[in-house]
Amino acid sequence: MGQGLGIKCCDFQAARNNAEHHTQDISSQRLTVRRGQPFTISLHFQAPVHTFLSTMKKIVLVAQTGEQPSQDNRTQATFSISSLGDAKSWSARVKERDDQSWTISVTTPADAVIGHYSLLLQASGREQCLGQFTLLFNPWSQEDAVFLGNKAQCSEYVLNQNGLIFTGTADCIEAMPWDFGQFEEDVIDLSLKLLSVNKQVEEWGDPVHVAHTLGTLLQVLKEKSVLPTSQIQTAQEKALLYKRRGSAPILRQWLTGLGRPVYESQAWVLAAVTCTVLRGLGIPARVVTTFTSAQGTGGSLLVDEFYSKEGLQNGEGQRGRIWIFQTSTECWMKRPALPQGYDGWQILHPSAPSGVRVLGECDLVPVRAVKEGTVGLTPAVLDIFASVNASCVVWKCREDGTLELTESNTKYCGNNISTKVVASDRCEDITQNYKYPEGSPKEKKVLEKVWKNRRKHGKVRDVYPPSLETGDPLHFFLEAPSSLPLGGDARISVNLINPNDYEKEVKLALGLQAVYYNGVLAATLWKDQFLLTVEANSAKKRHSFLSFSNFEQNPPENTLLRLTAMATHSTLTCFDQKDIAICRPQLAIEMPETAVQHQPLTASVSIHNTLDAPLNDCVISIFGRGLIYREKSYRLSSVQPGRTVCTKLQFTPMHVGLQRLTVEMDCNMFQNLTNFRSITVVAPEPPA
Repeated sequence: MGQGLGIKCCDFQAARNNAEHHTQDISSQRLTVRRGQPFTISLHFQAPVHTFLSTMKKIVLVAQTGEQPSQDNRTQATFSISSLGDAKSWSARVKERDDQSWTISVTTPADAVIGHYSLLLQASGREQCLGQFTLLFNPWSQEDAVFLGNKAQCSEYVLNQNGLIFTGTADCIEAMPWDFGQFEEDVIDLSLKLLSVNKQVEEWGDPVHVAHTLGTLLQVLKEKSVLPTSQIQTAQEKALLYKRRGSAPILRQWLTGLGRPVYESQAWVLAAVTCTVLRGLGIPARVVTTFTSAQGTGGSLLVDEFYSKEGLQNGEGQRGRIWIFQTSTECWMKRPALPQGYDGWQILHPSAPSGVRVLGECDLVPVRAVKEGTVGLTPAVLDIFASVNASCVVWKCREDGTLELTESNTKYCGNNISTKVVASDRCEDITQNYKYPEGSPKEKKVLEKVWKNRRKHGKVRDVYPPSLETGDPLHFFLEAPSSLPLGGDARISVNLINPNDYEKEVKLALGLQAVYYNGVLAATLWKDQFLLTVEANSAKKRHSFLSFSNFEQNPPENTLLRLTAMATHSTLTCFDQKDIAICRPQLAIEMPETAVQHQPLTASVSIHNTLDAPLNDCVISIFGRGLIYREKSYRLSSVQPGRTVCTKLQFTPMHVGLQRLTVEMDCNMFQNLTNFRSITVVAPEPPA
C-alpha cells in the first residue's frame, strides 16, 4: 500500500476498550463501544515508519455501517489521523508511536448512528479493512440523548441482567426473578437484526426512533409468535408453560423460531424482552407493573363490571376491563421534539388498533405527560392516563335483563405502580411519577383538565361515575386476607352497618372465582347466600371460611382469586370485592451474603409441605449467571404433609460482583416454584 506502507495487523484492544465502555460482559474478543467516548486501537506496520513518512500524512480512516453506507445519511464517516482529534465528530489522534506501531485514539460523535461498523484505512488510493466493531448508545456521556447522570441508575437500568418483575395483587405483590440477558453475545446481533427491518438507518442515532421501531416490531413479533393457551396439547407442554426465566431464549425464538413457543398467559414477556433489547443497545430501561389497571377503555375514565344476583362476575361492558396487574416498559431519553419538560422516563405503549401493522404503532409517552394529564401531547397519553385514573362502575344484572347500579366501594385504578429498586431486590413504588396523591388538590385539578377535554369531544358519559342516591343507606365492608395458602383456608368477614331507626332484612351473596391477571374469568369456585337481620342503629358481622377443600374445583394454574360480596336490601344493592393471591409453599434458601471467586460455596434449600397431600416427584433446579456454568438439577425424596425436606447444593462462583442464585422446584402438585438470593462475589486475595 503506497510506497512501502503495509499494515501488519490492527489490534482493536477489545478487552481493554470494552471494560472502559461497560461492555466487557458482552465479549472480550469483539470490540463493542459506546458513542461519544474514545476507544484505542494499535496499528502495527510491516516496515519502520520512517520509510514511508510521506504516505503517512495522507492516511485517512473510514467508518461505515449499513448496506449502502453514505456520508449523506451519516452512515459513513471519513476522517484523518491528527495529533489533536475532535470530541464532536468522528476523529482520530495518535497517542503513542514508535518505529513500527501507532496507538490511535478514535472518537465517535455522541449522536452517531448505532450498529455494526467496519473500520477502513485508505492511503494512496488503496483501501484496507482493519476490522469490525459495534457502536451503542452511551448513557454515561452527557452529550448523548440517553444520558443518565446517576451512575447507580446506569448500572441498574443498563448493566444489570438480574431483574425482578412484580406480579400478584395490589395488596400482595410477588417478586418474580427474571434474567434479562442483554449481554449474551447474540442478543446485540439479534437486536440489530430486528432493527434492520427498518431501512431508515440514518435515524438509528435517534433513541426516540429506535425505541419506537423496536417497540413496534417486538409487538408484531409477539402477536405472531405467542400461541393461545388452548393450543397446549401435552402434559409436557403444560409443565413448561410458565418455565420462562429470561428474555434471551424468547427473543431467539421470536426471531429464529428456535426454542419453545410462548403462550398468551404471560403478561410480562413483551415488556421484559423489550427491556432486554433496549438495555442491550444502551438505552436505560425498566419493567414497570401497574396494579388494578384499566385496559381497553378507549380513553374513558369509567369501566363497567357486571355481576349476577349471586355476586358472581358475569360479563363486561364496552368500556374496557380492569386488569389485576399490567406490565409495561419505560425507557430514559431526551425528547427534543416535544415542549420542554418531557425528557426522562418514556412509556412504550402499543397504540394501534388490533390488526394494524405499521411502523410507529408503538407510541412513546412521557411519564410526566400522564401525571399532568397533557392528553394532547401524543395519542396514547389519554389511554395511559385512563389506565391509572379510571373508576369502576359496578352493575347488578336483574333476572329480567335490566341493570341496577350498586353502591360499591369504588375501585380506583393505578395502584402500587412498582419497579425494582436500584441495586436492591426490593420493590419501589413509583405511583407518584404517574399521578398526584388521591384526593389532593393537584389530582382534582388534573382530572378536571382531562374531564374538560372529554366533554369537549362529546364524551360526557365517560367522565363522571353515576351517582346513586338513597334515603335508606346500608354501610357494607368486606374483610379478607390478601393471600390464601395453597391447600389452606382463611376466615372472611362481611360487616353490615344499619344507621336507620328500624331493622333491615338483608340478602347476602358471596362468591369466589378464579381470574387471570388480565381480569378474564377462569372458573367459579364457590358461592353461598345468607339471609340476615340487622337491628336498628347497629352493626352485624358475618363470618365465613374459604378453604380449598370446599372448592368445586381447584383454581387453574397461574390464576388469582376474586372474592365478591353483594348485600341487597329493598331496592338498594351494596357491593364489595377483594382480589386474593394464591400462595404456594415457600422454598427457603440459606447461603452466605458474600463468596470468593473460584472457591466452592454451599447453599441449603428446604421446602416445607403445607398441603394435606405429599409432594412427589420433586426436582430442584439451580441456575445463576456468574455462579453456575450450567443449570444443575437434583431429585428429592417425597415431602410428606407437615414435613420439611432440606438439601445442600454446592457450586463454584465464576465472576466477581453481585450475582443471583435462582432455585426452582417442580413436583406432582405444582410447577415452577421459585425463590432467589443475591450474593456478592469478591476476588481472591493475592498470595503473600
